[in-house]
Order: sequence, then C-alpha cells, then structure tokens
Amino acid sequence: MFTRQRALLALGLACWAPMLLAQSAYPTRPIHLIVPLAAGSAVDNAMRIVAERMSENIGQGIVIENQPGAAGLIGTERVAKAAADGYTIGGFNDSIMTMLPNLYAKLPWNIVKDFEPVSLMATIEWGLVTTSDSPYRTAADLIAAAKANPGKINYGSGGNGSPQHVAMELFATTAGISLTHVPYKGATQAAVGVAAGEVSVAFQGLATVATLARSGKLRIIGVTTAQRLPQFAEVPTVAESGLPGFAFNSWATVVAPAGTSKEIIARLNAEVVKALAAPDVREKLIAQGLTPRGSNPEELRQATREQLARYATLMKQAGIKIE
Repeated sequence: MFTRQRALLALGLACWAPMLLAQSAYPTRPIHLIVPLAAGSAVDNAMRIVAERMSENIGQGIVIENQPGAAGLIGTERVAKAAADGYTIGGFNDSIMTMLPNLYAKLPWNIVKDFEPVSLMATIEWGLVTTSDSPYRTAADLIAAAKANPGKINYGSGGNGSPQHVAMELFATTAGISLTHVPYKGATQAAVGVAAGEVSVAFQGLATVATLARSGKLRIIGVTTAQRLPQFAEVPTVAESGLPGFAFNSWATVVAPAGTSKEIIARLNAEVVKALAAPDVREKLIAQGLTPRGSNPEELRQATREQLARYATLMKQAGIKIE
C-alpha cells in the first residue's frame, strides 16, 4: 500500500512539474500593462516610473499602452476580458475602481468580480490649479468669486465621472458654490485646457500638473492634503485657505484579470513592492506629488470595498450624476 501511494505521488508530481516550473519561471515574455487613462496623467506617470524598475528587476519588458476615453471604461474592459495568464495587467486609478461603479447603473465589468487586486502602488496627491494670470491666489479667492458669480466660472475635468469631476463637485458642494463643468477626454487634456485659458480652474493630480506649474504655465493655489507638502511648501492647503476639513486624493493601483493564479499575483505584488522600496524610485514619485505605498492584494481588496461604500454616500450627498 505504501509503495502504491508513493507511486501515485510520483505520478502526480510528474504531471504537476511542468506547471510548477512554468509558474516559477514567470514571466518568460514581456508584460502588457494597459492604463485606461491619458499619457501624462498622474497614474500613467506613476506606472512608468515603477514599471521601468520592475522591468529591470524581472528581466522582461513591461509595455505600457494608454487607452483613454469614456473615463477609462474602454481600457478597463480590455483588461477584464484579457487572458488570466499574468501577461496583461491594468494600471487603474480609484475613479475606475470606486467612482464609476457608483455613477453608472450598468458597467461592462464588475470591479470586485472581474479583477484580482495586485497592489496599491501610490496615492496621488491633488492640487487646485488655475491659469498663470488668474486673479485667484487661494481657494478662498475662488470661493468668493464663485459666490459673487454663480455658474459663471468654468472648470475642466478628465470627463464625466473622472476624479477631477468628482473632486470639484465635492469641493463646490462643500463650499456652497456653483461652477460650470467642461469635460475633456482625459486629465492631461484638462490640465492643458487650464494652461491655455480654456477653463478657469481644475482639480488635478499633482503628478499631472507639476511640470506645467514649475514652467509657469499654470498656478497651483491649493493642495488637498491635511498638511502642506514639502515639495510644494509654498502652496497652502485647501483646508487652511478657504474650506476647513476638505481633503482629497486618489490611487494608482495594479490589478490583473479575475482568475489569474495566486502564484502570479504574488510574484507581481512582490515586484511592485520591491520597486517601490528603491530610494530613487520613491524620490521620483514624491517629486511629482505621489506618495509611494505598496500593499498586499487583500489590503487593496478591502480598501476597494470600503472606498466603494464611502463614495456611494458622498456622491449621493453631493448629487453627483453622469450627465
């Protein structure tokens, strides 16, 4: 009997050996990272910084493809329908993960059921930006002007349901003001719209607007963190300059299609965390207004569920709807 059991065990190991070897060797070819957001957006910038180091560490290329449009719906669906083999993954923001599911009655994917969380890569710190020649120097200036001219000040966003849209609607609702929404086809286009004077103001991830601000093409008049940021020390917080208690940030996350093996998820997670631990990678992220994070898959799964519930309440209170 003992001999028979050993024989069966040997046979089983022989059958599983190629699969185990294949998983341990992953990846054996380039990984396709789909970012359903515009090139130059905060999430795109974060993904490129971290993916470059991951690629060096694993010895395989990570090819980033941007597919903006429809607030990320199209690119996200591509990730959901991709083969669950670890060679197509997604770089998402929390608009895709927790805002859009609260804004659309029906989506072609389910953020909880159709994706495997890999890691929270970074949080994206945000700023209130305006044109370089704007009369607004602080959030208080904008609020006062909006109260004196209801609906006459316009703001740009990356599209209906984008983080820029949600952030400004929460700001306006909290401040008791009315602004006019001008949706663009992506965060980068909205930032350029402010710099060009097409719209007066916008909320933007600092990673998207840092270069424009430093070159004098637009002005950051407030950050949405609880305290001032060392890399933008001259910029007051929105909370201290017009709207006490106001805070907002967003996420840069890595996910994979549902059904991706736990071994591959674990390997991807380990490589993200390893890349984020590199001092030069962290410095690059921080310089752009990003806070390096890193999490295990279960932590991201739980954070997603909690944020879904939080935004369901906030959007109902603010009356935010897709137009």
